[in-house]
Amino acid sequence: MSKQLILALSKGRILDETLPLLADAGICPTEDLKKSRKLLFDTNLANVKLVVIRASDVPTYVQLGAADLGVAGKDTLLEHGAEGLYEPLDLEIARCKLMTAGIRDARPAGPRRRVATKFVSVARSYYAQRGIQAEVIKLYGAMELAPLMNLADEIVDIVDTGNTLRANGMEPREVIASISTRLVVNQAAMTMKHRQLKPLIERLREAVDNRRQTHSALA
Repeated sequence: MSKQLILALSKGRILDETLPLLADAGICPTEDLKKSRKLLFDTNLANVKLVVIRASDVPTYVQLGAADLGVAGKDTLLEHGAEGLYEPLDLEIARCKLMTAGIRDARPAGPRRRVATKFVSVARSYYAQRGIQAEVIKLYGAMELAPLMNLADEIVDIVDTGNTLRANGMEPREVIASISTRLVVNQAAMTMKHRQLKPLIERLREAVDNRRQTHSALA
């Protein structure tokens, strides 16, 4: 097995918050990821390359061994499942909540309801555990429209500030999970490339610890 390590990064907000953390850990791409159309990048570490892909694809790349380790939101990991993955570190970035939400002041639907979400597996499990028969409708965006257009009674979605919900006459209801970004590692790589992976994981762990201590000191 090659000693080269491939670290898969999630596009979007997570990438924006991951790059400074990587820099704190002494891991820097050799070119600007945001200005390049490339997807695979060298770093200042000869044995580490970065690949930038859609967030929902990161667990698959890591699980199947195309990447040795990856950075993904806990929401994505909950939806994907943990088979073939280790989760050694909470990077404590891109924090938010996975919640149910509905039209403001409307009474929650009864034991049967229609739910719009892109987190289909999570939603089915959540409602089933509460004895609610949910018809789950998969959407890929603009979840807030579903209750407004009578497509669904509730939605399950990521809530950060809640501003988008409020702007559309909706309110958050129940918290399904608190979300942050996690480092995940391929199980086979953790065994076969342990000597290469361990120092990289420890670099990131130290960077996370230093940030936490700094924030605590400033609080």
